[in-house]
Order: sequence, then C-alpha cells, then structure tokens
Amino acid sequence: RPMFATVTIGVCHCGAGCVLGDIVGEWLIWATGATIGSPPRALWVEFLVDFGFAFAFGIVFQYFSISPMLGKYGPKIIYRALKADALSLLFFEIGLFGWMAIFQVAIFNWELPMNTVTYWWMMQIGMFLGHWTGVPINWWLIKTGVKTPCA
Repeated sequence: RPMFATVTIGVCHCGAGCVLGDIVGEWLIWATGATIGSPPRALWVEFLVDFGFAFAFGIVFQYFSISPMLGKYGPKIIYRALKADALSLLFFEIGLFGWMAIFQVAIFNWELPMNTVTYWWMMQIGMFLGHWTGVPINWWLIKTGVKTPCA
C-alpha cells in the first residue's frame, strides 16, 4: 500500500476520535451554557472541553487498535497509545480549532449558534482542514515507527 494511503488511514483513525470528542464537547457546552467571561473567551472553553473528549476517545481507539495487533493489554499499551495519538490529535485539532476561531470570530461575529446546520457545516470544513494539518505529523509518526499503521 502506498505511504500516502497508509497515512490517510492513520489520520482518519485519529480524526474519528477528534470528531466524536468535538461532537460530545460541543453539545455538552451548549447544554450547560458553560462560558468563561464574555463570548470571545467562551471559545476557549469549547477548545478545552472538545480537546479533552477528543483525547480520551483517541486514546481509547488507539488502545483497542494496538492491543489486538500485539495480543497484549495493560499500562504499556496505554503508554504506546498515548505516544501514537497525542501529537496526531493535537495537529488535527489545530486545523479544526483554527477554522473554528476564523468562522466564529471573523466570519459570523459570534452570532452563529451551535445548534444550527450552518454551524455543523462549518465544523465539517474544520474537520477537513484538521485532516490535512494531521497528515505531516502522522507521516512522521508512522515513518519513525512511533505509530503503527492501521493498514
């Protein structure tokens, strides 16, 4: 399989955790009305909560991907999952969060509610961008053997 295909699958694997984390985080923020300060600072709450859930989902996904391949379970595999997914998740979220900041602040001037179709369309664009900001780091992680290819 070509390296580009292997990397793309690796990014999609990471992206699955990011997407689920962002969905859970966004709805949780919306449902609780959590903010820190005025609306411009509320975006940081979204980033922190979304990243926390994305990280948790990502590590769980990596763990249950690595464990069956190696036939091992336990703390060493959790550590390996952390090594494999921490940078990947971070770079994916950089693309997504960067776009979130652009569309919330610059395009919609804080007037786009989270419970609208347009908001989630903007999130889809962010996830697409996150995929591409995740490609270089996943290439490096796979090339150096830190991340085991999913395919």
